[in-house]
Amino acid sequence: MNRPLVLLLVTGIAFGCNFPLGKLAPAAGVNPALWAIVICLGAGTALLIVTRLVETAPPVPGILRYAAISGLVSNVIPLFLTFAAIPHIGSGLAAVLVATSPVTTALLSMLLKVRPPTLLGLGGIALGLAGALVIIVGRSSGIAGGDLRWLLLAGLIPVFLGAGNVYRTWAWPKGAGPMRLGAIVNLAAVPPLAVLGFAWSGFDLAPLLTVPWLVVAQLAASTIMYLTFFRLQAAGGPTYLSQIGYVAAALSVAIGVAFLGETYPAIVWAGVAVVAAGIALSTLAQARAARA
Repeated sequence: MNRPLVLLLVTGIAFGCNFPLGKLAPAAGVNPALWAIVICLGAGTALLIVTRLVETAPPVPGILRYAAISGLVSNVIPLFLTFAAIPHIGSGLAAVLVATSPVTTALLSMLLKVRPPTLLGLGGIALGLAGALVIIVGRSSGIAGGDLRWLLLAGLIPVFLGAGNVYRTWAWPKGAGPMRLGAIVNLAAVPPLAVLGFAWSGFDLAPLLTVPWLVVAQLAASTIMYLTFFRLQAAGGPTYLSQIGYVAAALSVAIGVAFLGETYPAIVWAGVAVVAAGIALSTLAQARAARA
C-alpha cells in the first residue's frame, strides 16, 4: 500500500480519532502528558514489533539524533499542547488549528526547499483549508473561546506540526525504513513527556485505569496511524502528509452522524465536498510531480 492517496486517507482517519478520544481522556481526569505517553509508547512498541518482522535494521548514522529532535518537535510539544488546551478552548478550535498545519508546512517547505508544493498543490491546500474551516464553523457556531493564554499556546500547534513535517523529510536518515523511524521517534518522545507529566500534576494512574476501553481505542487508533504515517511521509512528502488534518475534519462529521446522532446543516456537507476537492487536487499535483 504505497499509493499516497490511500495512505493519506488511512492516516487521516486514524488521526481524526485522536480528537474525540483526546476530549474524553482529560474529562476523565487523565494527565494530558500521560495520555500522550499512551499514544507514543503504545504506537512505538507496536511499530518496533512490526519493524522486527518486515524491515532490516543495519546501523544508521544519526538516527538517534533524528529521533530525539523529531520526537520533541512532532510528538511531545504538539500532542501535549493539544490535550492540555482542549479542555480550555474546545476540541473544535483545536481541530481548526491542526487543520492549518498544511499551510505552515507548505510555507516552511518552500522556504527551506524541501519538496515544496507545486502551484496546483498549493491550490489543493487552500481548497482543503477552506473546506475544513467551513466544517468546523458549521459544526459549532460559537466555538468556546477559552482564555488568551491557552489560545496563544494552542496557536503554536500548527507551527510545530509544520516544522516537524518538514524536518522529518529533510533529515530522513539514509537507509532507515519508515517502520523503524516511526518506532524510535515515538519511543524517543516518552521520556520528555514523562518529565512534562510530573511537572504538570504528577503521574496519577487512577483516572487512566477507570477508562480502559478509552485506552484500548486510543492504542488502536495511534498504532494504525503510525503504521502508515512514515510511509506517507516518504511517499508524499511533508506538505501532502500534512493534509491528514483535512481528512480528520471531515471524519468528525461522519462520526457525529454515525455514532452521536448529530445532524448538520447543508454548509457542513458543502465543506466536506470542498475538502474532498482539495485532496483530489493535491493528489493530482502529487501524481504529476511523480511523473515529472
